[in-house]
Amino acid sequence: MTNSSRLPAPRAAMSSNAKVDLRLDWCSYQAAKWAVEHWHYSRRMPKSKMVKIGVWEGSEFVGVIIFGVGATDHLCKPYGLKNIQVCELTRIALKKHEVSVSRIVSIAISFLKKQSPSLRLIVSFADTAYGHLGKIYQAGNWVFTGLTGNATEYLFRGRWVHSRSIGNWSKKLGVVRTTLAQGTRKSSLKYRYVYPLDSAMRAQIAPLAKSYPKRGPGEIDSAPSPNSETGGASPTGPLLEST
Repeated sequence: MTNSSRLPAPRAAMSSNAKVDLRLDWCSYQAAKWAVEHWHYSRRMPKSKMVKIGVWEGSEFVGVIIFGVGATDHLCKPYGLKNIQVCELTRIALKKHEVSVSRIVSIAISFLKKQSPSLRLIVSFADTAYGHLGKIYQAGNWVFTGLTGNATEYLFRGRWVHSRSIGNWSKKLGVVRTTLAQGTRKSSLKYRYVYPLDSAMRAQIAPLAKSYPKRGPGEIDSAPSPNSETGGASPTGPLLEST
């Protein structure tokens, strides 16, 4: 696939106004991968079970919203939930577009709730290494719960991967983790945001809420605007490509 004009046309009109006709629908892995590789700062797809929702303005494909499931119970455990009750917004990959990202994500969440009625909570992260504050989530009324810690990342096959990812490969190959790695480093801090999907979960999450992070006076705001900031930094899902 070399250009977006070859991507499938949408089937379901979800929102429109006088300026633009916004459409969201399920999309193929190939379409999602193309969008991520061209319009998301990571340039790579998450390696996990995922839900892929394409975004069109008029007849033009403008990107994808991807929700995924973490490889372990790391994502759900802090909230006393089961794996099937929590997912992660792992990628927001959009080209230049007219409708706000928060509106697009809101409609994508509506799709997700219908497709997976057992879900109760969505988690996502904004990576400080790229100057992101999580403006997308703030605009969408997500709950900010604080910063993640500095996890260990390993350089493996030319990529920095989370310790859990290389740990999985260590088990498969029968060798110790340090044998596989060509280097180590601490990951960047990430802002954690959560989105409850029912009133009981919202009440449970309420005590965890903190004030939204903001730029300090005199700081250069390197984060893009809410309409252009890409999102979905995913520290929990393994990012290794299949071999």
